Amino acid sequence: MDDRRCLQGILFVLYTGITWQQLPLELGFGSGQTCWRRLGRWQAAGVFEALHRILLAELNAAGLIDWTRACVDASHVRAKKGARQPAPRRSTAARPAASTT
Repeated sequence: MDDRRCLQGILFVLYTGITWQQLPLELGFGSGQTCWRRLGRWQAAGVFEALHRILLAELNAAGLIDWTRACVDASHVRAKKGARQPAPRRSTAARPAASTT
């Protein structure tokens, strides 16, 4: 299956929220399984990260990004080592009853 058609199938599934099995063959994107496998291979190869960096660089060069409104997603920021641990909290879970035998 052509890479472009697989990418269209992947984007269709992500945009519509359908499952991979529900991807209609009539659209010409290949099977959902094919698109899903291709997505996994591309993700492992770093294709989407590279594409994201290229897109950001081109948009920035064209002056189309307002960096004053940027935010940082904590899932992509390394945590400081040695940061304070939160104080332990007392459990509010029910305790088993004492044995009466």
